[in-house]
Amino acid sequence: MKKIFLSSLMLLSMTLMFTACDDDRDSNPTLSQPTTFALNNPVNTLVDLAQSQGIPFAWSQPDYGGWPAAVEYQLEVSPTNNWTVSTDEAAADESGATIADYAILPTIYASCTGNMLAEELAKALVQICQWDEASVPEKQTVYVRCSAVTAGAKTIYSNVVSLDVNPYYIELADAPIEIWYLVGEGIGSADWDNGAGSVATGGLIPMYPIMGNEYDKRTGQGEIEYAGYFVGGKGFKLVKIPGKWDDQWGMGSDTYVKNDGGSGNITMPADGYYRIRLNTATDQLVIEPIEGTVGVYEMISMPGDYQGWNTGENVMSPMSTNVENHDWYLMKVTYDDTALKFAADNAWDVNWGAADFPYGIGQQAGPNIPIKAGTYNVFFNDILGTYNFVAVE
Repeated sequence: MKKIFLSSLMLLSMTLMFTACDDDRDSNPTLSQPTTFALNNPVNTLVDLAQSQGIPFAWSQPDYGGWPAAVEYQLEVSPTNNWTVSTDEAAADESGATIADYAILPTIYASCTGNMLAEELAKALVQICQWDEASVPEKQTVYVRCSAVTAGAKTIYSNVVSLDVNPYYIELADAPIEIWYLVGEGIGSADWDNGAGSVATGGLIPMYPIMGNEYDKRTGQGEIEYAGYFVGGKGFKLVKIPGKWDDQWGMGSDTYVKNDGGSGNITMPADGYYRIRLNTATDQLVIEPIEGTVGVYEMISMPGDYQGWNTGENVMSPMSTNVENHDWYLMKVTYDDTALKFAADNAWDVNWGAADFPYGIGQQAGPNIPIKAGTYNVFFNDILGTYNFVAVE
């Protein structure tokens, strides 16, 4: 009798357990696909963009069926209330035949409020309307919508609201090329120095853009490279932003890995010269040994029209004090329009030139490098012959 009672109790417990599980499944929300959500009318209906930092907007949370969704929002703008071709799509057409009628502003918001940056809006209007400095109107109506995207659901769009702005002309320029930096043991003049002010002067050595390659006009992403002498077994990493470790490349169990704070250091198998290539658009990292003879120089200078082509003046500083240096720099140097070259060891026997600016690959006894007036940080790698003039204010 006791056994029968226990069996009945176990059966009842199991029935209650399965019923509770069914109830849990019934109460769990499932992700649903909304079709739209509400963007509120802006408080300010006339904004002087030149005098404003931003325009506040607010919108409702899309209804994903009660699902606790992490949503990313972006504001989109159009001067015509047409939404067929974005500025990114138009820029991808190198023929110039595709004309944009709206722009997706780059700022991404994680909550249901956000400030539309006045500078982003001013730039977008110049891109869409193709104004020059003389054709910017005094007032422009702007139509705005908001997009929302979350994992597992399609992008949806809000209703459209409008406001009037006083636009201004902003010079359009491609995004600067995304450069990454080497840091680590035996890198630069200070081991593992990732300070914000340590590019070239401390423990950060920059990689170089590659002449002839294409870079995304909006993001600056594409393939960059570096070449140098490495001591086998000494570790290093690649970082994106000086002073931060958030974006980095290291070594996983059997391959290079990005943004893994627990990754190991990259090491070379033996002493020697190596070329590193990183494609920041596709996240591909390749490291290969360099074959052949590599020159080692005591001095690199920048002779040119501006100083009488004197190879003993305008001497660059070495970036590294470890074993062999092959990277050189000059910081905040100002030029008028001029021409120059890179020369080794106070002579013309070895010199590099090219017809490209602000970056390029210098060839032995190549043409003079045409310099545009401005102030630059100048970086040069004598293995690749690669140079980069980075404009500074």
